[in-house]
Amino acid sequence: MTPPRRPLVFLAFLFAVSTGLAAEQSAPADKSSPADKPAKKHYLYVLKLIPRLYQDTAWTKADEETVGRHFRHLQAAVERGQVVLAGKTDEPGDVTFGLVIFEAADDSAAREFMESDPAVAGGVMTAELHPYMLALLRKG
Repeated sequence: MTPPRRPLVFLAFLFAVSTGLAAEQSAPADKSSPADKPAKKHYLYVLKLIPRLYQDTAWTKADEETVGRHFRHLQAAVERGQVVLAGKTDEPGDVTFGLVIFEAADDSAAREFMESDPAVAGGVMTAELHPYMLALLRKG
């Protein structure tokens, strides 16, 4: 029998991220010129659970609190307009992964953002950073 997954946390995460994206897409256009702002680059990081957490029964209260901080960290970054998209696959712990697409000024700032993610800093997940070229984004 497969242990139950965390559907409520996942649904809350998807709701918060989609709400942030909807708000971003409906915001009025910025009237400042592009020369007024430094160009931001896109990055993504892939998150994977540490092997100890592949089974739901292995999670401790501290692990769950760390993932809660991770969620709030990403939610705040969505609200600031830094995170474009965040989510995870709906698969067993040994194959599931999360994905965060975000903006940063440069490689150093991108690495700092990824490493400041509470799930990464707290040792609950590992992360791999990649520069990313966002080519298309659905509107509405």
